[in-house]
Amino acid sequence: MGQTISKPTSLPFQNSSFLSSFKHGTPIRPPHDQSISPRPSIFSTLRRPHITKPNDFIPLFNDCITAASSRTQEYLLFKDPEDKFHPSPEVLTQVFLMTYISQSINLNMTDAFNCTAMTPEQRILLGADWVWAILEKPTKNPRIQIAVQVLHLSDSEDAEENAIPPEACSESVQIAQKESSNKTMYERVVDFCTSIGKDCYALFLFLGKKNDKGNIYGVLSNNFEAAIGKCSKLDRAFIENFFKGSRYLHTPSGMLQAIVTKKEGDPLTLMIKFS
Repeated sequence: MGQTISKPTSLPFQNSSFLSSFKHGTPIRPPHDQSISPRPSIFSTLRRPHITKPNDFIPLFNDCITAASSRTQEYLLFKDPEDKFHPSPEVLTQVFLMTYISQSINLNMTDAFNCTAMTPEQRILLGADWVWAILEKPTKNPRIQIAVQVLHLSDSEDAEENAIPPEACSESVQIAQKESSNKTMYERVVDFCTSIGKDCYALFLFLGKKNDKGNIYGVLSNNFEAAIGKCSKLDRAFIENFFKGSRYLHTPSGMLQAIVTKKEGDPLTLMIKFS
């Protein structure tokens, strides 16, 4: 009340019928055309629910590996001035694995990509320290598996293969050692993966190499059984030889991406730098 509204000097619409209907309160309806569908509001696009992609775990896996590798490198590169601190291979393996598991739980990725640590008996029989698995939804059955065997810089392969802590040498461990004494640890993990099929990969994880003691590398393949028939012994030297002919090293996320995009049944062999 009492407010003065000035009339504009020019009207934006000069059509008299439009002005007449507006003055009498009659709404203007555009001609009905069934071929024209209403456009969605811009706000509806902002409310779209997040769709989880099947491979969303890959960058999370990379984050977990980065954390585990960095923590393990602290031990690999540490030099004790008094030369008293010498972490055992078992400790280094546990540092990497526990850091990875802790980070994967924090990132809530275990429903899509889980990690199963082997018992001492399983480690001897299967040759694996742990097994990574890409899970199907909603059943959570393993779709793709990676059996990981950790290799350390040691004076002899016998010391590396028998790196079982004294407290773990129970009767069941001794039975497992006897049952698998006819094959090396390398052959056991390859046999385990071969028994499952091409969707199971053996990954030999090097915590340091002879020419690079401070970094972590890996050789992954679902086709090692083909190599066993061509060499007298599947040993560390044979596995490390893969690096000599390789010009490209995959990242951990690149490794998983290659695995999930590979055609079913095809062989795949990769060299990876984890640190």
